[in-house]
Amino acid sequence: MGLGLLIELQKRIPDRWFLRRLLPAALFVVVALVGGGQLGQRHWNDIALARERIADALRLGGGPTADGIASLVLVAVPVVGAAFAVPYAAAAIGALASGAWPWWLMPLGRRLTAWRVRRWVPPAELGRQAVRARDDGKELRADRLDARRARTEEAEPGSPTWSSDRFRTTETRVRAESGDDIANGWTTLLLAAPDTSRAALADARDAYDAACEGLAWSTAFTLLGIWWWPAAPVGIVLGLASWRGLRHAVEALCRTTEAALILQHTEQRTNPHTDDGNPGI
Repeated sequence: MGLGLLIELQKRIPDRWFLRRLLPAALFVVVALVGGGQLGQRHWNDIALARERIADALRLGGGPTADGIASLVLVAVPVVGAAFAVPYAAAAIGALASGAWPWWLMPLGRRLTAWRVRRWVPPAELGRQAVRARDDGKELRADRLDARRARTEEAEPGSPTWSSDRFRTTETRVRAESGDDIANGWTTLLLAAPDTSRAALADARDAYDAACEGLAWSTAFTLLGIWWWPAAPVGIVLGLASWRGLRHAVEALCRTTEAALILQHTEQRTNPHTDDGNPGI
């Protein structure tokens, strides 16, 4: 019954919502109930006990009995709750990544900014250090310096996160090249952009949201490790992958937004009037 219900839900719920929210929520609740609620730290590797508990949870045969329905509801409620809660947690993570920190976190934000400034080295200097390291035969150090130079911004950090600096750099570049303000013109851009640009922007923003949701799930699994430690390594690995995905998503979102705005501005300059004689958007 439980598997049939899951298949039926997959048919009726959009794939993106099902695969990115409902399915991970179901997995998290099962791990929390079996690992944290049944195995714990003392019996963390008792596979037989875990298999027995999962079998008991799925054994709803013999028709929809009262116990079976009650068990299904007890599992479905936290699954649905987690599926709806994760987007809000992801939105908070996205706000922190973009530099929109609340006032009560600003002291921490200033400390992080100062720490990033102390660690920052100009890319040109990193390149020179890499050359000197390679001349000294330290190939591994040279490769590490080259990799760091590739991901280091030219300007000194001015916010707590790399993502925020990347967004600010894009805003400054777009304002200098086209005179547009991304923060105030995002909705206008989506409405006025052609279908190809709108689809590219939607995909880039969706990748950013997906990375933030991955960070939310990684935090949940890492915290679950307090009750069942194998969940913590899973959360850490997921967090590292999601963090890397977030950097790629930020880069793609910035480049796509910059290209769409510049293309729109260029089109407005080359074709300032529409066919009916009215000014273009």
